[in-house]
Amino acid sequence: MQSDIILLGHGSGGRLSHQLLDDLIIPILSGMDRSDQNDAAILDNVGERVAFTTDSYVVDPIFFPGGNIGDLAVNGTVNDLAMAGARPLAISVGLILEEGLPIAELREVLTAMKEAAEEAGVAIVTGDTKVVPRGKADKIFINTSGIGIFDHGLEIGGSGARPGDKVLINGTIGDHGMAVLARREGLELGSDIRTDSAPLATLVAEIIGAGGGAVHALRDPTRGGVATTIKEIALQSEAEITLFEEALPVSPAVAGACAILGLDPLYVANEGKLLAVVAPEAADAVLAAMRAHPAGREATLIGEVAESGEGRVLMRTAIGGMRAIEMLSGEQLPRIC
Repeated sequence: MQSDIILLGHGSGGRLSHQLLDDLIIPILSGMDRSDQNDAAILDNVGERVAFTTDSYVVDPIFFPGGNIGDLAVNGTVNDLAMAGARPLAISVGLILEEGLPIAELREVLTAMKEAAEEAGVAIVTGDTKVVPRGKADKIFINTSGIGIFDHGLEIGGSGARPGDKVLINGTIGDHGMAVLARREGLELGSDIRTDSAPLATLVAEIIGAGGGAVHALRDPTRGGVATTIKEIALQSEAEITLFEEALPVSPAVAGACAILGLDPLYVANEGKLLAVVAPEAADAVLAAMRAHPAGREATLIGEVAESGEGRVLMRTAIGGMRAIEMLSGEQLPRIC
């Protein structure tokens, strides 16, 4: 550990988050290898293969264009299960409420959770509620845990990328992070930037149906954005990955907002996007399946696994040069999910 206190950057999903996990949390709690650090744990000693995940949500503000902390919490946990290739079944909900939270706001959040669960086809089956004194939390924090099962025998994880594989994404990047930031800071950007928060399990089912065993890795690029998530895959797979700058899908509104604020959309959070790393012979079929799904109509190829290596990620720029891509350093947008 390079700091003797917790910093905001430790929650960024980037370099400091990984240092906290690798140097302190994982050695004490589990000792798992980096290659096993995926969006969900796979349990194979309970009669059948089960995916299990948990996540906590502290987004500020709790309401933002296109959604709120409630549907964000459901979709995030559903998607973590889906990235393992699992079919989500059920989730739990833990609420930490601040004294003084308006009941009308809590009702709106809970309604959004119910509707998101129905859309994702999961049941909310258990939960817990705690209330803390005014000033000891910030309106509402939510923890959701989830379980899913497998309809196939494939093993999909961050360590699966192989030389020659293609990297696909299902749409534009940076939408969620910029929507939250604009609402938080009261920015008038002159455009309608909305969160991309959405359940991706049915899209994953289509990807697996089209690619089968050629689907080697799936990840949703949330905190730390596409850059950090691609770096994680490269490190886990001990591979070198090249991204194509001209192929990265960024909406004009998000590109403009990032330019004004000095942000790189590669590092801005997403909540309805996934990265699929697939064998080259299956890339066209998987891309077609993604584009046929409502959550993947803007899917495109953004990179490739170049060779075995030490986890390096490079960007082929629009002018033909190459630059190194690293994990997010520090905290670009605190409390984005």
